[in-house]
This record gives sequence, structure tokens and C-alpha cells, in this order.
Amino acid sequence: MSDALKRGLDVLASIAALFVLSPLLLVLAAWIRMDSHGPALFRQERVGRRGTRFSVLKFRTMIDRAPNEIDQHREAVVSTNADSRVTRAGRWLRITSLDELPQLWNILSGEMSFVGPRPVLPEQVAAIPAEYCVRFNVRPGLTGLAQVRGRRSLGWLDQLKADAEYVDGRSLPFDLLILLRTVVVVATGRGIYGDESKNWRAFLERE
Repeated sequence: MSDALKRGLDVLASIAALFVLSPLLLVLAAWIRMDSHGPALFRQERVGRRGTRFSVLKFRTMIDRAPNEIDQHREAVVSTNADSRVTRAGRWLRITSLDELPQLWNILSGEMSFVGPRPVLPEQVAAIPAEYCVRFNVRPGLTGLAQVRGRRSLGWLDQLKADAEYVDGRSLPFDLLILLRTVVVVATGRGIYGDESKNWRAFLERE
């Protein structure tokens, strides 16, 4: 599949989705603001195609904290719905994956695609072995092969392997299959929470 075709489909689909979902987006934003102190949107620096950094958008699901209060190397993984850092609205948003909807703007702006490897934190780049850096040849995705295979329940290397497999075999039918499987994964809530022993920090510590 050519990059121009994929980009064209991303633009058309993101415009349509934003138009259809705009009432829901407004309702969710208002609910988040009423439920806890802080903005409705959470912005976080991520690394995308060709190593370009951009601000990924999400609905805020955790208590509001300044960026300098979050140490990505030490921050505990949210492994349960009862985590005190997660707000009441945030628990439901995480279960339904609706917290990811603001990334439609990232797709429309060209920073992301509907399907591709999930964008990584700058701190995570050091934990990506050279053979898996092909992920940076494509735009990061709202969903991807690693997400439909288990999301955060997968080990770090298994996630990277799935991402590399996607980049090598990407095509329009493959993207459509991943999107369909994403619906099933979201509906079942599988793989929402991770395991400290399987994440990228644990990989760096072993190295």
C-alpha cells in the first residue's frame, strides 16, 4: 500500500470520525472536567515517524500532575482499575479505550495513522533493539498488531516484534483486519493493564 493512499484514507476517515463523534467528545470532555480537577485533555511527548517528536492527545484518565512530577523511568505501571492515580471517569474511559479518541486529531494532522506501531515515549527509545527500529519508518497508529495480540499484557519484546512484523507486511487488507480485530479487543477489554515484569523498564534493567 502506498503512503499516499494510506494518508488519503487516514484524512478522510479522521474527518468523518471527528464529525460523527464530536457530540460524544464534548460530553466526555465535560464529564472529565466535572469529575476531577484539571484539563480534559492530556498531552504527552511521543516519538513518531523518522524519530519526529510530537504531542499525543488523550482524554485525561489520571489525577492532574505537572510533567516534572512524572518520572517515566520509575512510574509504576497501572495494573488495576483500583489504582488511586486513576480518576472515576478515567476508569471507565480506560476500560472502553475512549481515552484514545482525541488522537483522531493527531491522525488528521499527519502525526499518526489509524493503524501502525503505537507511538513510544522518548525514554522508551533506548529500550528498542536496533532490529526493531523499522517501526520508525511508518507513522505510529491509533491501533496496531501488538494491540490486537494482547496490548499491555504482551512483553516488551513481543510488542516490538509485532510492530516490526506489521511494518514488513503492511497492506490495506492487513490494516482492515487489524481494525476489525481492534473492535473485538476493545469490546472484551483484553490487555488494558500491564505487568511491571514485562514492560520496557524491566527490559532496560536486564540489559
